[in-house]
Amino acid sequence: MTDDTLSRLAATIAARKGADPDTSWTAKLLAMGPEKAAQKFGEEAVEAIVEAVRGDREKLTAEAADVLYHLLVMLTARDVALSDVLAELARREGRSGIDEKASRG
Repeated sequence: MTDDTLSRLAATIAARKGADPDTSWTAKLLAMGPEKAAQKFGEEAVEAIVEAVRGDREKLTAEAADVLYHLLVMLTARDVALSDVLAELARREGRSGIDEKASRG
């Protein structure tokens, strides 16, 4: 998966924001509101953690894809663009994680 793939997925999710919830799972999730989107993201994250602990590479890969999808849905539900998240990551690039965390506290 490249940044382009992730960007295309984010654009597809954003386009589904006003779609018919009866014809699109993404539209259905978005129509349920940001809290439900956050809940689904959390559930998928836990499933990925379980597979990481179990060590099943294929299942972890599938769950990680679900996590990325649901993260993008959650961000879209709160009008946070993927480009904003990528810009924040770029801002942090090359900086010690310890220093970066200390600057937020």
